[in-house]
Amino acid sequence: MYGRGNSVGFGPPMTPDVIKYLMIANVGVYILQNVVPGFTEWFAVFPVRVWEQGFFWQPATYMWLHAPGSVFHLLFNMFALWMFGSPVASYWGEKKFIRYYLICGIGAGVLIALWPAVLHVMDMTTVQYYVPTLGASGAVYGVLLAYSLTWPDRTIMLLFPPIPIKALYFIPFLFVMSYMFGPPNLSHVGHLGGVVIGWLLFRRHRGEGLLPSLSSLKYRWRRYRMRRNLRAVGDDDNPWQH
Repeated sequence: MYGRGNSVGFGPPMTPDVIKYLMIANVGVYILQNVVPGFTEWFAVFPVRVWEQGFFWQPATYMWLHAPGSVFHLLFNMFALWMFGSPVASYWGEKKFIRYYLICGIGAGVLIALWPAVLHVMDMTTVQYYVPTLGASGAVYGVLLAYSLTWPDRTIMLLFPPIPIKALYFIPFLFVMSYMFGPPNLSHVGHLGGVVIGWLLFRRHRGEGLLPSLSSLKYRWRRYRMRRNLRAVGDDDNPWQH
């Protein structure tokens, strides 16, 4: 649930067609995974297969797959895509959104395949070099970032735990929660990859550098202090009732 001005609503007011098509595609591929033998092994990201066997399509195909037999993995990603992708797609337009979504997902897939390979070359081989990674989380995290940067002051009311949080802090909160309470096979590289690629695309589209400038940070600090002072004045005008 998230706030829109003075109102609170559950879910977006409308679902653009591009979101519907993405959800249908993910569900369709999930069905194929469960009925076609070997489907997951061919299209999930195996870094060892990408670099040693030439399976170079895997960083682009893994994002349509989800853990077979674990429908919760699929439902969680599709729920997040619907909840936060719908307003972004409505605001940006469907062509711009699908381009952003695909670049975030594929970019995250490249990093998923690249990072274990770098460690392997440095004789620091980890199990991630040999095991598959799959799921739309990289692209979805890019969408979450786009939502957070487009409407940073919106308040999101979480269900678990039931606390309100500003959209700007939603991504850091998710990383902390996933690191502390997520399953051991969670791909933090994939999540971070989607955020990094999304950040680069977002900054480039706005004609800004990789990092915020000093002047922009000062402006945001002054705006924060001004809003805090305004809230303090409002609290003085509306004292606590006993």
